[in-house]
Amino acid sequence: MAGCDDSFDIIVVGAGPVGLSFAASLAHSQLKLAVVEGQSLERLASPAFDGREIALTHASIGILRELGAWDVISASDKSPLQGARVLNGSSPFALRFDSPGGSAEPLGVLVPNCQIRDALFKIIRLQGHARLLCGHSVVRATNSRQRAVITLSNGRQLSARLLVAADSRFSATRNLLGIGADINRLGNSMLICRVRHERPHHQIAIEWFDHHQTIAMLPLAPGVSSLLLTLPSNQADGLLALDDELFLRELTKRCRGRLGTMSLASQRYIYPLATTWAHRFRAPSAALIGDAAIGMHPVTAHGFNIGLGGQKQLARGIQTAWRDRRDIADPDMLHRYESRLRLSAAPLYHATNILVGLYSSEHPAARLARHLGLRLGQHLPFVRHGIAAMLRR
Repeated sequence: MAGCDDSFDIIVVGAGPVGLSFAASLAHSQLKLAVVEGQSLERLASPAFDGREIALTHASIGILRELGAWDVISASDKSPLQGARVLNGSSPFALRFDSPGGSAEPLGVLVPNCQIRDALFKIIRLQGHARLLCGHSVVRATNSRQRAVITLSNGRQLSARLLVAADSRFSATRNLLGIGADINRLGNSMLICRVRHERPHHQIAIEWFDHHQTIAMLPLAPGVSSLLLTLPSNQADGLLALDDELFLRELTKRCRGRLGTMSLASQRYIYPLATTWAHRFRAPSAALIGDAAIGMHPVTAHGFNIGLGGQKQLARGIQTAWRDRRDIADPDMLHRYESRLRLSAAPLYHATNILVGLYSSEHPAARLARHLGLRLGQHLPFVRHGIAAMLRR
């Protein structure tokens, strides 16, 4: 049986950005929290650059500001996104997304994933309200209406009134709780690197659905972009293995010279792509947040924004219950959390999967449909402005 030192109000499994955000959201609740993370404390304290740039909406920036993390991130790591263009194949036509009404306010802000993690970790350490238990994974989890109990890989047993899984889209904790998920391994990988280039990007992002590949160009500092190339995994692995000179030659060819002469500004990173949707976002004395609940395709760049908003909903429900002296794992509260997250995320999740299917198909009918879709979207202002407004929320 766990001793009193191993008994908590809430245990969070996973110290990624959403898990850390959730812990920070409960800083003023006086609840006893533990954050369990498989990585070492040293790696968590100094997250390495991993190639990923997160497109933050204004709502997400507001949450990070409330947590105190936004001001910890250096201004040089914040790249405003003034607009976006969607291209299809060799067509010169582009669907344009800009701030509604000619507003000078950007659609969003790009921030390196590692900088978000670093800022949130510093906030957690500064607040000191959550105990960080690093270097061990969860190997067993049981839950009942009264309590959840986990066993770590070093044999230590912890218990809590509420267990919150935030340990990736392939969440081991979710599996241990017996919660299934729709997992779609797409057979593609995303190869990411920063590049310097001679042509200006004007802080405009480009999403280019070309034949047999998708290219995204995210504007960072002047003359620097994050370039994301999505290919069948075997092709992406082949590109990763090329030396820098051959890789840049191949990259320039695939980009058709859109950025002019390019040089590498970072090493290359590769991520196999998969989407996930948990069958349930809650269980007795347990809840899922972030990618453990919903693993979005990165094409919309909305996965972290959904996860950040979801953890805020759950934290708010817990805080209200705590303030009113009610159960922090109240089944009705967890049901409301699940229902709201499903309602807000499902349309974007399913629409994104349809979009990816349409734009990755090489069938002539699909090519025609996506060309007509872009044209129609451009001539229906409520579609363009509606999507732009969603990006700015």
